[in-house]
Amino acid sequence: MRRRVYLRRLLSAGLAAAVVSPWAMGQAFPSKPLRMIVPFPAGGGTDAMARALGDALSRDLGQPVIVDNKSGAGTVIGNDALAKSPPDGHTLLLNTSAIAIVPSLHPKLPYPAETAFAPVMLLGRAPNVAVVRTESPLKSAAEFVAQARAKPGQMAYGSAGNGTSTHLAAELLKSTAKVFVTHVPYRGAAPVINDVIAGQIDLAFGTLPSVAPMLAGGKLRALAVTSAKRSPLLPDVPTFAESGVPGYDADVWYGVFVPGATPPAVIEQLHAAIKRAAQTEAFQRRAAAEGLALTMDSPQETARIVREEEAKWKRVIKDQSIKME
Repeated sequence: MRRRVYLRRLLSAGLAAAVVSPWAMGQAFPSKPLRMIVPFPAGGGTDAMARALGDALSRDLGQPVIVDNKSGAGTVIGNDALAKSPPDGHTLLLNTSAIAIVPSLHPKLPYPAETAFAPVMLLGRAPNVAVVRTESPLKSAAEFVAQARAKPGQMAYGSAGNGTSTHLAAELLKSTAKVFVTHVPYRGAAPVINDVIAGQIDLAFGTLPSVAPMLAGGKLRALAVTSAKRSPLLPDVPTFAESGVPGYDADVWYGVFVPGATPPAVIEQLHAAIKRAAQTEAFQRRAAAEGLALTMDSPQETARIVREEEAKWKRVIKDQSIKME
């Protein structure tokens, strides 16, 4: 009898030990190379930022950081790859505010949006920019809003495509300012910029890196930035809120995420390491090139921001009847 009781206790203790987290048992982290998923093609701004962050993070943690580009479906493919990765802290995702938008654009996601991810850090924010050709009669964002109200549906704006940050920034403006402007979606930033310069469309919403060379070259004029505050890279360009659309804010943010079941202790370690990496000169140069104002928010603050962004874009997508084609 005593032998059976002893064996049961021994078996129970063995099972308990089997489910104890390796970090609780003192296992060092990281114990192998890290993988950083980027849900955008190689060569773009987010990819370049991930590689700069990965280099700095590798030096800090003493393990290689391998950037893995998994683009497609508005970042859903990359998000899904993270959701299906082991929650051990060795797989990360660098995504934009798109991660808070896709649940409303894609009702049948291959992962549970509410629980699939745990935020590590919101790195920072960057504006989109509303631009017109230099010969345009529109001299300010206030003039654009006034004309759009006076001639509903007669003006057209271009974006980098349905569901992109440039598209949704304009749609939020339409719902906030109570104006109707026709959307012309393009496949990427370059063709929309070319058409606004050629006068094929009235204005365009673009990322700061995509429009900066044309602004510097005098081929485009910036009407306003979409962020709540002016960009340090365009200090003379007002916000839409300053231009008569109070409460408008549609910046792009960049965040780092891990699988949802990742232990909090590992998330805190990653947060501290990424914060150190983000303060290196090389990464800050890369972030500045993307127009990014670093914030380095905590995991808890990032979670709050993501929830608020999900609710905001859900309203916009519903109000403007936005659908992916």
